[in-house]
Amino acid sequence: MINSSIVKQWISSGESDILEFKKSFNRDVVETLCAFANHRGGIVLIGVDDAGKIVGASCGGESMQSWVNEIKQNTMPPIIPDIETTIVNGKSVVMIRVDEFPVKPVAHRDRYFKRVASSNHRLSLTEIANVHMQSLQLSWDSYLDEKAALKDLSSDKVDVFLKRVKEGGRFQEDGDWRVILGKLGYLKGKVPTHAAMLLFGKNNPPYALHIGRFKTPSKIIDDRMIRGTLFDVVEDAMRFILSHIKVAFEITGEIERLEIPEYPLTALRELLLNAVVHRDYTSPTDIQIKIFDNAITFFNPGRLYGDLTIKKLRTDSYQSRTRNKLVAEAFYLTRDIEKYGSGYIRIRREILQYPTMTFDYEETGDGYLANMYYREQKTSTTPKTTPKTTPKTTPKTTPKTRERLLVFIEENSRATREELAKQAGVSINAVKQHILKMKKEGDLERIGDNRTGFWKVKRK
Repeated sequence: MINSSIVKQWISSGESDILEFKKSFNRDVVETLCAFANHRGGIVLIGVDDAGKIVGASCGGESMQSWVNEIKQNTMPPIIPDIETTIVNGKSVVMIRVDEFPVKPVAHRDRYFKRVASSNHRLSLTEIANVHMQSLQLSWDSYLDEKAALKDLSSDKVDVFLKRVKEGGRFQEDGDWRVILGKLGYLKGKVPTHAAMLLFGKNNPPYALHIGRFKTPSKIIDDRMIRGTLFDVVEDAMRFILSHIKVAFEITGEIERLEIPEYPLTALRELLLNAVVHRDYTSPTDIQIKIFDNAITFFNPGRLYGDLTIKKLRTDSYQSRTRNKLVAEAFYLTRDIEKYGSGYIRIRREILQYPTMTFDYEETGDGYLANMYYREQKTSTTPKTTPKTTPKTTPKTTPKTRERLLVFIEENSRATREELAKQAGVSINAVKQHILKMKKEGDLERIGDNRTGFWKVKRK
């Protein structure tokens, strides 16, 4: 028999994503148990009202058995709960518990629910499909595209991809490209997966990225509908963004002026990659990027995936949930993505260098919206309030500067010299000198050429 003191603790904690109170057994109890089974399990306490007051449950052995039967008969696949009773403050409280169901989703009267916070959320058709694939550890992009064949893939695009993968060092394999794509999961036999068609198809996939420069929400200065395979879409969209954001120039005393982009470029690329990699490709809605005078927004179809929430995303310890596993893997192998689940950490760190900039995000409708905006454009790398006397740089600061550079390069292997200069707070020429010395001393290595290559830190 369950300990009454534990039940009191549950009641005092209130309803949640794993706990519900009911005065009596009814159809809503079965719905809640179904929602728990589609989430991470949970407990319904019968004999407790919504405010947490113990009112007692009228039950006997036959009643409890009839409840179990009703739960089994009205769920598919059938849920078989654990049920027991205890006495709390002289009154009976019945605990009905279900575990997370291994193969989801479970239906209640042909409807599907999932527990969200302290309420039951009815699943849409897309969410039903997503929950099922998650429970099988599958993703939509790993399924075969039955309408496609090998002839529909561009060998040139595959060659470029495999070259970048080899340079990236995260997967090493030589031989026929068909065999390699098969090992990576993009081909099954001679049939491409959805991911293969998105990444390497000869014809443009039926998805688009709509991007525009706006003066006001209704006045468009320039816009473009970008179509193509995903690597091309990312590069084309990034070029459009760079052509429409402002750049400030700071005179540092060096030969070259220091360029300060309106937004941190690493953060912009992370948001763009997030939209392309994690969008819901079963939705007909386009990715939408809007550039305003002092704001830029990224909208991608599909709400947060799995059990990831806005609240979790605001922390630096959230666990990554990947809707399109093979698409994400492709961008990881080419080092466009450094590490799963670290993108927003880098974005927040980059924005710290922009004092008046704000980064926010929300789920809206059937999609996800990220927004960066600022009150005042950054025009200098020097803080407005500086000490009256600035100490001269001495050799003692060099190790600290190099360590900052190495740490940043480890997390951003494709960082430009401009980004490194901004991060370390030194000139571009100083970065060049540090890089030359670190390469000479064996701390740093350049893999590939200057345009498509990346840095590799060699810790001794």
